[in-house]
Amino acid sequence: MRLTPSGGADRIDGCATDDAGRFYLKARVRAAAEDGKANAALEAMLAKAFGVAKSKVRVARGATARLKAVEIEGVSEADIAAFLTRHEEKA
Repeated sequence: MRLTPSGGADRIDGCATDDAGRFYLKARVRAAAEDGKANAALEAMLAKAFGVAKSKVRVARGATARLKAVEIEGVSEADIAAFLTRHEEKA
């Protein structure tokens, strides 16, 4: 995921590919990038989107970077693929 903190809204902005050809999901949150607030907002937004508890979502890598790896417990690969497909259409 590529996160934009202080982005004016909490939302998924679609998908993109970087110069190396890596696929990522774009997201923005209202929270500022201080004291982990933006990461917490991202985790809460994804938990709500997938219908799981906030404690089941965590930023696994990239806590201080714009590009992040996120882990979501209790969600199938099929559910994640469907989520990505829905947001890929927005791009």
